[in-house]
Amino acid sequence: MNATSETIAALFDRWNNSLQTGDPKQVVANYAEQSILLPTVSNTPRLTPAEKEDYFVHFLQNKPSGEIDLRQIEISGDIAVDSGLYTFTMRASGAVVKARYTFVYKWDGTNWLIISHHSSGMPEG
Repeated sequence: MNATSETIAALFDRWNNSLQTGDPKQVVANYAEQSILLPTVSNTPRLTPAEKEDYFVHFLQNKPSGEIDLRQIEISGDIAVDSGLYTFTMRASGAVVKARYTFVYKWDGTNWLIISHHSSGMPEG
């Protein structure tokens, strides 16, 4: 496992592509069993795979597509952090949601999986 910034940046693409499938199980497969999701459009932290799946069932109804606007990646051994700003276009409604994000990934010996995902709307309109 020799991670580069490009390797870690591609993990967002993997996650975003799983959103495009419309299948919450495929999205949740990006997360480690022991992980936390602090989602953009819910006040409830999601700790279990079932809780994450429940969130994505509803989020995916919006047909979201994400794009990175600004990012900073830091890699330290088997942990990588990708933080910055992203924009979601909700294709179901045409709404645009700008948010801040942090993905923390951990190498499990086979894959990079999300152990922490925090996303919050931009505080200034």
